[in-house]
Amino acid sequence: MEFDTIAAISTALGEGAIGIVRLSGDHAIAIADKLYKGKASLQEVPSHTIVYGYIIDERTGQRVEEAMVSIMRAPRTFTREDIVEINCHGGLVSVNRVLQLALRNGARLAEPGEFTKRAFLNGRIDLSQAEGVIDLIRSKTDRAMNVALGQVEGRLSKKVRELRQDLLETVAHVEVNIDYPEYDAQQMTHNLLMEKSGSVSKEIDQILATANQGKILREGLSTVIVGRPNVGKSSLLNSLVHENKAIVTEVAGTTRDIIEEYVNVRGVPLKLIDTAGIRETEDIVERIGVERSRQVLKEAELILLVLNYGELLSKEDEALFEAVKQMNVIVIINKTDIPQQIDLKRVEELAEGRPVITTSLIQDKGIDDLEQAIASLFFEGELEGGDVTYVSNTRHIALLEQAKTTIDDAIVAIESGVPIDLIQIDITRAWELLGEIIGDSVHESLIDQLFSQFCLGK
Repeated sequence: MEFDTIAAISTALGEGAIGIVRLSGDHAIAIADKLYKGKASLQEVPSHTIVYGYIIDERTGQRVEEAMVSIMRAPRTFTREDIVEINCHGGLVSVNRVLQLALRNGARLAEPGEFTKRAFLNGRIDLSQAEGVIDLIRSKTDRAMNVALGQVEGRLSKKVRELRQDLLETVAHVEVNIDYPEYDAQQMTHNLLMEKSGSVSKEIDQILATANQGKILREGLSTVIVGRPNVGKSSLLNSLVHENKAIVTEVAGTTRDIIEEYVNVRGVPLKLIDTAGIRETEDIVERIGVERSRQVLKEAELILLVLNYGELLSKEDEALFEAVKQMNVIVIINKTDIPQQIDLKRVEELAEGRPVITTSLIQDKGIDDLEQAIASLFFEGELEGGDVTYVSNTRHIALLEQAKTTIDDAIVAIESGVPIDLIQIDITRAWELLGEIIGDSVHESLIDQLFSQFCLGK
């Protein structure tokens, strides 16, 4: 494939020690050489070396920047094209001036994700690895980063390729049986189809078993803190975030709107949402907040239901238990530093076996127990280690589920004695669906859509 030369700023915009302008393409070194003045021409610099010099505005001869320039020649680069990285001082003006000079001398501004897209189109990585790159960038916890890193390294790709190879060999065997029936027995082919299909179905099941954990690590767990006013919801948010994000007072109804914050709880990324206290109120602003609270409650994946240790259970408390009856709930009884009024036995009945944690947030007690309960609820305390292949991407999960359904349809057809040429259709379709995960059979518009999610310069 032939591409023009692209350029973009690859570091975050803003003040910093270093800013990097990256170029990729057949003319990357030649374009950079027009801007560079050092002891030698960049055309003569060996691959994978870094040289010191100045960036010059060729029209005025003025020094624009002092820079270190890295030269990486194809094919041993991220994009499998010539790559130049100009390391200059961080700051909006500095890196933008260098980028503008590169564009003026023949480069084109890269589209979002275009460097990674070229790595995919040039065969250096497959589509699932490319998607792992963006997951790696967006990782919010060490666990999420490790899962994304495994995907970038091709752990999922390797497993999918093995499954596709098994299906391909099966389809080839069927083709031989159809074209040359005298060389094979129909019964033998049915037995082989059943063995291979059952094996692939089981392998897909094992991968999908990690989907819930993987998806949570990738996207975070939407967690809503609910309860009546002044039970300690904002204090809980502040304790989990380890920062005073929400206003805390003795006045009921302080929180009028939704407050969102990401927090890492023992490797589990939580999208933590503090809501207005749910109660009947005449205050029009508070009433709007309460309605928003009820709305986010419906969309939550985890509910932290906070109660007051020093108050009797109210009808509003019991109504909240009813509202979250079918959801993942952890009940938190806060303010254990004051005399008990709440009926703990009744709370246990309403919780129906779900975790009940007691806390005194003002004394910083009970947070460790709460964090352990959250981790245990979704990860049974720990992620599995070793060579477990985690699948976290929604697109991958959907394709694996479709492939699994198609394979299972083939198994039912085999058991029913359906002719092998009809069974072959399902096997081939499963092979195609798995191919969409790694990009072997995927529409161009999907590729464009996926890479458009990347930041500029990646």
